[in-house]
Amino acid sequence: MTDKPWGGVFREATDRRVELFTESISFDRRLAEQDIAGSKAHARMLAEAGLITADECRQITQGLDEIGREIAEGRFPFRVEWEDIHMHVERALIDRIGDVGRKLHTARSRNDQVATDFRLWVRDAIDALLASLRRLQTAFVGRCDRDWDCILPGYTHLQRAQPVSAAHYWLAYCEKFERDRERLSDCRKRVNLCPLGSAALAGTSLPVDRDSTARALGFAAPTANSLDSVSDRDFAAEFLFCLSLIAVHLSHWAEEWILWSTCEFNFLRLPQGFCTGSSIMPQKINPDVLELIRGRTARVIGSLQQMLVLLKGLPLAYNRDLQEDKPPVFDAFDTVHSCLELAAPLVAQTEINRPAVEERLDRGYLDATTLMEYLILQGVPQRSAHEAVGRLVRAAMDRNCRLIDLPLAVFQEVVPSLDESVREVLGPDKAVRRMRSFGSTAPEQVRRQIDAWKQRLESDRT
Repeated sequence: MTDKPWGGVFREATDRRVELFTESISFDRRLAEQDIAGSKAHARMLAEAGLITADECRQITQGLDEIGREIAEGRFPFRVEWEDIHMHVERALIDRIGDVGRKLHTARSRNDQVATDFRLWVRDAIDALLASLRRLQTAFVGRCDRDWDCILPGYTHLQRAQPVSAAHYWLAYCEKFERDRERLSDCRKRVNLCPLGSAALAGTSLPVDRDSTARALGFAAPTANSLDSVSDRDFAAEFLFCLSLIAVHLSHWAEEWILWSTCEFNFLRLPQGFCTGSSIMPQKINPDVLELIRGRTARVIGSLQQMLVLLKGLPLAYNRDLQEDKPPVFDAFDTVHSCLELAAPLVAQTEINRPAVEERLDRGYLDATTLMEYLILQGVPQRSAHEAVGRLVRAAMDRNCRLIDLPLAVFQEVVPSLDESVREVLGPDKAVRRMRSFGSTAPEQVRRQIDAWKQRLESDRT
């Protein structure tokens, strides 16, 4: 049993089928960089505490650096019987520097080691996602000046509702993704605590300095309770929730643009480099990237559910079930990150089909609400104004014309006080310009928001 770090008490070798069933190196090798960083910090702390010598610390650190390079270059051999990334690194270190390597695991357990590695990995993943979200927001903001004079129909219930500027539409997605960034940043605070030194579950009787290790690894502080430290995966569940909501927001956007790129809407021309064709229908240009972004949201949400179900029945402290915490996190991160990396250039390269939008912009009576509010300003009670405009819309529908095309006599039949000046508030472009509330699609409000977003994103970049 000398191949096993726990083999002293055993009289029988591990069944090969058990080795294959229990290994995690097939996926936790992704923690190699974090495992080596944590081990180096732990070794330096052991030297500071007098548990190993400075020379032993130097040998351990140099050995870990060599192992890290081999793994990064794809030259490191992985073996199922060595179970996980922690044992691979430790075994390779012992092979290189002998008994000195056996001292590295002093005052730690794989329980606190994996909890530390996982937190380091999630922290790095959050930082990568924050950068990707910023790039996507920058792509949306970059469209605003380009599409400044374009007006789009806004929808509720997928029915035409009121006109909005295209820039206002793009900034709505910036707001969604900003909330995603805020959630990730807040999640990072709870991720950024160091379990190392908690050992198996009760801490250690050896004179370790957990504050030193936490500082060395860039953590805000060590975790406060050793039992909780090795069993807590709240940070992983919270991270998966953040990923799920990012995926839902991406799916909202993808669904909208899939619809807008159809012949029925014809609002958008997607870049062909982000589309695919049909094996049987030669004319097809399919929005497959958008459809897969929408579809892969299900995988991310499924990963969150998997984590919550995994955690719900676990007693304190560490249980082997927690080996299964990493695959859903890895998969969800990979999925969301790849979607974000495609979303930004897709947003930047898509074109609005302005002739098609403008040709049909007058359909749907998008200016009806503005006409109602005009009547309110004339002293008509809101409910009365709502009913009056509804009657005018019905009259226009019966005539198959726009509100602005109704004869004045029709307006006056419904609201006798109206005169020709009513036409000054009708039409989608005028409806947009009449908005004035904070956060609305009013041009001055949108311009203020564009400038604020540019400043915010530039500040984040620096």
